[in-house]
Amino acid sequence: MDDVFKALADPSRRKLLDRLFRRDGQTLSELCERVAMTRFGVMKHLRVLEEADLVVSRRAGREKLHYLNPVPIRLVHDRWVSKYAAPFAAALSQLKSQLEGTAMQNDVQVYQVFIRTTPEKLWQALTDGAITKKYLFSETLHSDWKRGSEWHSTGPNGSRDVEGTVIESDAPNRLVLTWRVLWDKELSDELSRVSYLIEKRGEICKLTVTHELSEAPKTAKQVGQDGWQLILSGLKTLLETGQPMPMPATSVA
Repeated sequence: MDDVFKALADPSRRKLLDRLFRRDGQTLSELCERVAMTRFGVMKHLRVLEEADLVVSRRAGREKLHYLNPVPIRLVHDRWVSKYAAPFAAALSQLKSQLEGTAMQNDVQVYQVFIRTTPEKLWQALTDGAITKKYLFSETLHSDWKRGSEWHSTGPNGSRDVEGTVIESDAPNRLVLTWRVLWDKELSDELSRVSYLIEKRGEICKLTVTHELSEAPKTAKQVGQDGWQLILSGLKTLLETGQPMPMPATSVA
């Protein structure tokens, strides 16, 4: 967490994060616009933010796009904000964003988290329904996880909440799924795509989750509030401590 606090201590870096919060997926040239810094200065600050995992990059053709990764900040929140104070803090933060018009909604959402585990255990945690219900808002996943197979999740009452198709399955490295929300009728006509990339880094794994929502604007607004941050924080806590993280009473992602 030291790298996170170091990165956030600089006002110029906070401004870059603010710009990515307002519009994610910007190129270096776009981030250099209307800033009192040289291109080299922006690159230097981006490097610090990337080292702290607050910014992640993704190639799109010849362009390199930069995305805000809120997971490290969420982990700081989970460490120092009690489960009793969290709902009040979240409600006030959401109200402030709505009043200021800064609520995050992006066509592509990218999240990264580092977890002390093995690729095999991480893959199992992502695909084994007996494990997912411990961190995924009590949702149990069902599938054989073969390419072309259907998958779905069920809630504690047996309701079918999310469903889709397995597009790619390369255990324990990469899993790509279509993703359709069923718990809300207004979202059920939208189809998005979720990719999980597992990279082994010594004794830890780097997990990158990319949610592509260009055809699902209402779903983007729903999952961009807290969903993936809570899921990945809960996954990390479970794998590293063996104990589930207390979760707020809310729907999946």
